[in-house]
Amino acid sequence: MGRRMVWWRALAAAGAALCATAALPAQATAAGTPDPYAFAEDATRVEGMPSTTGTVRLAPGKTYRSSIREGGKLYYRLELGDGANAYVSATAVPRLGTAVASAEGVKVTVQDANGHRCSSETARFGPTGSPRPLTAWASRQIGRDPYMCQEAGTYYVLVERVGTVASPQGTQGAQGSQGTLGSQRSQKSQKSQESSGEAWGLELGYVLEPPLKQAGSTSAPEAWNSTSPAAVSGDAKRRRGGTSFTTASAVAQGVWEETDGIRAGQTLYYRVPVDWGQQLYATAELGGSGSGDDGYVGNALVMSLYNPVRGFVDDATAGYDGRQRSADLDPMPPVRYDNRFARDDRMSGMRFAGWYYLALHLGAPVAERFGDGPFGLTLRVGVAGSAAEGPGYRGASEPVGVFEITAADQETAESGSVGGATGAGGESGGAAGPGTAEASDGTRGIGDDPTAMKLVAVAGIGTGSLLVLGLGVWTVVARRRTGVVAAGQGVAVKGPGHGAPRR
Repeated sequence: MGRRMVWWRALAAAGAALCATAALPAQATAAGTPDPYAFAEDATRVEGMPSTTGTVRLAPGKTYRSSIREGGKLYYRLELGDGANAYVSATAVPRLGTAVASAEGVKVTVQDANGHRCSSETARFGPTGSPRPLTAWASRQIGRDPYMCQEAGTYYVLVERVGTVASPQGTQGAQGSQGTLGSQRSQKSQKSQESSGEAWGLELGYVLEPPLKQAGSTSAPEAWNSTSPAAVSGDAKRRRGGTSFTTASAVAQGVWEETDGIRAGQTLYYRVPVDWGQQLYATAELGGSGSGDDGYVGNALVMSLYNPVRGFVDDATAGYDGRQRSADLDPMPPVRYDNRFARDDRMSGMRFAGWYYLALHLGAPVAERFGDGPFGLTLRVGVAGSAAEGPGYRGASEPVGVFEITAADQETAESGSVGGATGAGGESGGAAGPGTAEASDGTRGIGDDPTAMKLVAVAGIGTGSLLVLGLGVWTVVARRRTGVVAAGQGVAVKGPGHGAPRR
C-alpha cells in the first residue's frame, strides 16, 4: 500500500513538473467556462494606437483581433482609393461576469486625414443588462456626400469604449450572467466577477465593395411591399446555433428549432442567404419556462439583424413572464443597391446581397426569476421574391464573394452547416469545437490544443516512460475538467441599446 502511494505521488509530481515546463493554462480551463465569442481562427493580432501616429494599416478582406480598455480610444489606418466603398466593423467582447451599465458600449468611426467624420455608429448593452459582445460599424461611402471622404488617401478607424461603468442595472447583469455558466449565484462567484476595468477583446472586420461599372440612381427606392407575410409554418428542423459571425449556423426559409435551447445570458448566431431583390422575414419564439414563476422580465429576448459586412439593420424584442413569447422583425425592404441612399437605417442596411446574420440574445436577468435554462427556441425564417440581377460591379469585393449568393450557398443553408461564411473581412471559418474553441481568456485546454499536445509529446520523450504514463492520466483528467465547449455565451446584440444613426 505504501509503495502504491509513493508511485502515485511520483506520477502527480511528474505531471505537475510537466505543467510548469509547458506553461499550460490549467486554471482557465478548470472552471469549464465557455468562451462568450468564437473569434475568427485566422484573425491577425494587432495593437491600436491612442493617436493616429504610428497606426497599423488594416488590409481589406482580413479579420483582426485586438483589445480595448475602459475609456480607451484606439486608431487603425486605412489606405483607400477613389472609387471603392469601405466598411469596418468592430465586435467588442467583455469577459463573462463583467459588470456592465446599460449606457456602456462601443463606438466605431471612420475619419479622413483631416479628422472629418465619414460615418460612425454606437452599440450599447441596453436594458437587458447582459455582458455580451457588441458590434458597431462605420463606412466610407462614395456618392453620399460630394465634399467629404471622397478622395483617395489615408483614412482612420477610431474604436472607443463609451458610457458609464457602474450602475444597478449593470450589477444585475453581471450577477445574472452566472446563469450562463449553470452555477449558483453564491458569494464566492460574486467575488470572482471581473470588473468593467478589464480589457475587452476586439474583432475587426474590413470589407471593400468595388464601384459599379455604370453609375445609377443616387436616390432610395420610394415604394416597396411592407405587408407582413403569412407566418412560416411546417415541421421544424433542428439546428445548433453558432457563437459568432464566423461560426453562425446556416439556415434557409423554414422553421428551425435550436438543438440545445438557449440559456440566460447567451447569444446564438444564424445566417441566411438573401439575394438581390429578395425580402427577409424572421420570427423568434421563446418557449415556456415551466417554473410557475409569475414574474416578468422586460426586453428578455432580443433578435438583431446584421448585413453581410456585420452592419446593424434592425432588431425586435420581447418581454418574458415564463410563458412562450415571440419577437418579430418588421418587414424588411427588398435588397437593392440604391437602398444605401435612404435616410432610414433599416432600408439603408439592406444594400447588398449576401449572408445576413440573425443574433438571438436571452437577457441574463431571466435567470433570476426563471432559472438558467435552457429554454426552447424556434426560429421562423422567410425569404420572399426571386433572385434578381446584381448592380454590376467593376471588379471583385475583398474578400471575394461577400456580395453574392451561389447555388452552393443555398444548398449550405438547406443542409444547415455551421461556419464557413465569408464576409466582414474573414476567410471561411469552421464550427467551434473541442479543437478550436478558446477559453474566456484566449487560452486553450491541453486536451483541446494541438500545440499543447506537441509540447506534451516532446516533454514526455525527454522525461521518460514514467512521466508519459503520468501524463496520460493527467490528460484524461484535464479533458474531463475541460469538457466540450458548446454554444457561446452572451454574444453581440445591440437590441434596444443600439446607438444613434450613422449620419
